[in-house]
Order: sequence, then C-alpha cells, then structure tokens
Amino acid sequence: MATTMNNRVLSEVFGADSGTGQRVKQVVLVLAGIAALAIAAKIRVPMWPVPITMQTLVVLTIGASFGTRLGLATLLGYVALGAAGVAVFAGDNAGLAYLMGPTGGYLVGFVAAAALMGTLARKGWDRTVAGMAGAMVLGNAVIYAFGLAGMAWLFAADKGMGWVMQYGMLNFLAGDAVKLVLAALIVPGVWKLVRR
Repeated sequence: MATTMNNRVLSEVFGADSGTGQRVKQVVLVLAGIAALAIAAKIRVPMWPVPITMQTLVVLTIGASFGTRLGLATLLGYVALGAAGVAVFAGDNAGLAYLMGPTGGYLVGFVAAAALMGTLARKGWDRTVAGMAGAMVLGNAVIYAFGLAGMAWLFAADKGMGWVMQYGMLNFLAGDAVKLVLAALIVPGVWKLVRR
C-alpha cells in the first residue's frame, strides 16, 4: 500500500517503493545502518569530562529516516551482531556478557528510541528543525531511561544514585546537545532538498 508524501519517512522517498526492488533497498538500508552504527560507536570525539561517540546521533537519525519497522530491524540486527560476539559496540568487547554490563540498558534504549523516532517521523516531526529537535529530546530521554535503570541496577547500591546520574547521564549532556543540533539541521535539510 503506497503512502502519501505527508506520512512517509526519508527512506521511502528514494528508490523503489514496491516489489523486489523495495525489498532489496530495505536490506541494503539495514546493512548500511548496521555498518554506520558500528563505525559511529568507534568514533570518539574528545570532550570534557568524557569523550562522546556519534552513536546516539546515528541511532536517532536511523529511526527518523528509516521509520519504525526498518529502524527496529536495523537496531535489532546491530544488537544481535554484538551479542553474537562481533565487535560492533564502543570499545573492543562484545557478547552476551557485555549486554549484561553497564551499557546494556543503553543498547536496549537504542532499540526503543529508534522505534519512537520512526513513529514521530511518520507523524512529520522530522520535517522541521523544531520538530526534529523535540523528537531528539524524547529519543534521548528513552535511551537514558533504559540506560540509567540498568546502571542503577548494577551500581546504585554501592555507589549511590548521584554517581549513577553523573556517570550515566550528566557527563554526556553537552555532547547530546551537539548531536541534537546536528540532527535537527540535517534531517529537515534533507527533506527540504526532497521537496524541491
């Protein structure tokens, strides 16, 4: 069933939109998205007090650009590869034990946030700078909700919730603000080019 331009996401605007061509495009997008996530996890931008990766930018942009189903497929594929031991996560570790560690909640949050971003993009939030910024704030909130819950489970009893908040969220907010601005400019900018 074809969708109108008003409720399409970016990935549906380019290339085939039915049949085998559409399926091939979707597979290519999922594989490209997984590769982009793996590369973004390895990029470390020096920032104080901790370096940031570009991973959340890519997660949230994939969700907005691919839509809910394709975004979920991409993020689930990425997490499955990491769980299987492929070194796609930040750092050199992978496997099921890694998922049970401090970043496991954030990885679950990535999946949920991509789904949310896809839903919001389908409603047009990705078409304007303000809408995309709002979607990014909500997407980041989802990531932090899962990530901080995981960190609290592991560390709150020993280190306290203040420590969890500092090392699980507060140290990353400046970097998140930069990524929010980037995504809020890039995705609506692409839409402007599409509408020309």
